[in-house]
Amino acid sequence: MIQVVFGTKAEAIKLAPVLAELDRRGVAYRLVETGQHGAFLPGLRSELGLRAPDVALGGDRDADTVVRAALWGAGLGVRLWSGRRLREGVFGGHGGVCLVHGDTPSTLLATLMARRAGLRVAHLESGLRSGSWRHPFPEELIRVAVMRLAHVLFAPDAEAVENLEALVAEGRVRGRVVATSANTGAEALRSALASAGPVEAGSGPVVATTHRVENLHDDSRFEGFLALLGRLARPAVFVVHPPTEAVLADRGGRAVVEAMGVATSGLVSYGEFTAMLAAAPYVVTDGGSIQEECARLGVPTLLWRDRTERPDGLGENVVLARYDDEVVGAFLADPQEWRRPVALGDERPSAQVVDVLVDEMEALAGG
Repeated sequence: MIQVVFGTKAEAIKLAPVLAELDRRGVAYRLVETGQHGAFLPGLRSELGLRAPDVALGGDRDADTVVRAALWGAGLGVRLWSGRRLREGVFGGHGGVCLVHGDTPSTLLATLMARRAGLRVAHLESGLRSGSWRHPFPEELIRVAVMRLAHVLFAPDAEAVENLEALVAEGRVRGRVVATSANTGAEALRSALASAGPVEAGSGPVVATTHRVENLHDDSRFEGFLALLGRLARPAVFVVHPPTEAVLADRGGRAVVEAMGVATSGLVSYGEFTAMLAAAPYVVTDGGSIQEECARLGVPTLLWRDRTERPDGLGENVVLARYDDEVVGAFLADPQEWRRPVALGDERPSAQVVDVLVDEMEALAGG
């Protein structure tokens, strides 16, 4: 049986095209949710057209604070004690192949559970490297661990393929490297924009987000981001993730941002958010998936990070801030210098992924 395990918003979005392709071909699969974003996933499933999971782990609350994340991780971690119970309780008594995505704690726990239960692991969006375990943390460490454990590694671009081939040559990765034509996020973005209808570039507010551990829990970086919000063109909106809300609360909450003349918003639907990005004069973010989406949309983007594992848009419409005031100032002086044409493409990496998953299942059945 093909098992698909996910637990975060980004994982659901980028796995949705694969699940749609499995449905289109009539290929059976099981869905397992780890619950890292337990509160947000039901609405997102409905928006993306995903069916309810066969197994839901971790409850219906987001693991959005250090304490909740620790409790959530411990709750899933104890399941690793017994491979037999894992296989029966989580994977429905089936062997087969387990598809995981990305670089989150959910990804790592899903991989460990699948390996413990005797399943093969296929890693979607594999091979991304920043070159520093500290940036981003803990994502870089998780990526490396999952790549070492996976049997099939789907690389979304040429740089990811090179990274994986180098690790294979060093004996640090033993899985099969599969180059796909793009990241499945490109398919998700096209679908969302098609549903949203026509959007005029530059017609909306500036969009700002931050949610990474490396920024939230470093006072100088978080304060620097708040200062950056005060320099944005108006109108502007700060979309606040739940972990960001908790850190912001210690500094006076959203009122501090709104006093600068910047509107605030909680998380919105995926379709609404992609339309906001498409309409933005420019975007300020530390999000990897947002970097990818903005690269396709050609929207000028200031990436509030020191390093990025993704080549998407760099040197084109994406500027890596490196927390350098000169870089930030130059971008803000003329962000439209960085606007590029929209290039949504027509790649269908989901079809390539499903081809490989079906081959994996046939090989297991034949063996």
